[in-house]
Amino acid sequence: MGGKGLFLISHSSEAPVCPWQLCGTWVWILVAATSVSLPLLQGWVMYVSLTSWLISLLLLLSYLLGYHRNSENWKVLDSLYHGATAILYMSAAVLQANATINSELDINGPLNYQLNSAASFFAFLTTFLYILHAFSIYYQ
Repeated sequence: MGGKGLFLISHSSEAPVCPWQLCGTWVWILVAATSVSLPLLQGWVMYVSLTSWLISLLLLLSYLLGYHRNSENWKVLDSLYHGATAILYMSAAVLQANATINSELDINGPLNYQLNSAASFFAFLTTFLYILHAFSIYYQ
């Protein structure tokens, strides 16, 4: 796997999983579990988390199938994708944090606030992981 060993976690089946995909999955699950009071804000969060997860999965599969060996620009593509996705995830994390603040006054109270807080945490964590990956690939 080369330099990607830092970002690939091996399960018992020896299939690598990207940590930003796991965190992004938690963002999607937690936002989906809340009663969405601000559909425009949390709709963007859902869109970013789901599309980023799917595109990351496609890039991971193409890497595992060896397509990176046929292209000299794989590092550039990987770094640019993860950098751009980090920017999108930062916007989603900020909007999710805003939704968390607004959910303090929600009728359903503590449950939605806790779910939104956890979704905000994982959104910022996912942003950090995308940034870290983009820079680690760029500086290899």
